Amino acid sequence: MEQVPVTKIGFARLTEELHDLKSVQRPEVIEAIATAREHGDLKENAEYHAAREQQSFIEGRIRELESVTGRAQVIDPTTLNGDSVKFGATVTIVDEDTDIEETYQIVGDYESDMVTGKLSISAPVARALIGKSEGDSVAVKTPKGTRDYEILKVEYK
Repeated sequence: MEQVPVTKIGFARLTEELHDLKSVQRPEVIEAIATAREHGDLKENAEYHAAREQQSFIEGRIRELESVTGRAQVIDPTTLNGDSVKFGATVTIVDEDTDIEETYQIVGDYESDMVTGKLSISAPVARALIGKSEGDSVAVKTPKGTRDYEILKVEYK
C-alpha cells in the first residue's frame, strides 16, 4: 500500500472527521432510517430513500478515511528546516507578470483547501515549487498558459 503524506494538523482533522462520522452521523442516519420505515410504504417514501442515500455517503466516507488514516505518513512541518521547498513548507510566491503575492502551505491531497492557502502536493504549482529555493523562478503550465512565479520566502511553521 502506498503511503499518503499528511501534515500533523491535517491528520488530526481527518481523524476528527472519522470519529464524528462513526459516533454522531452514523447513529443519526440509522435512527432517521428507522423513523422513515415507520411511515409505511418504502417504495414511495422519500424520507427513507434520502436517509439511505445519506447512509451510503457516510459509509463510503468512513471507508475512505479509514484507508487514508491507515496509510498516512504524518509529517510535522515544524520539525523541518532548510531553504528549499518540501512537503509542509509555507511558500510565498509572486506572479512575475501581475506582481500579485500569494502564500501557500504544501499539504497532502486530503487536506488541501485553497480558501485557507493549503495547496495539494499534486497541484501543478506545488509540483513546480518542490525542490526550488528562495529567489528561484518557476514556470507553471496552466490551462490559461504558462505562468511564471518567483519564490520570495520558504518557511517551515
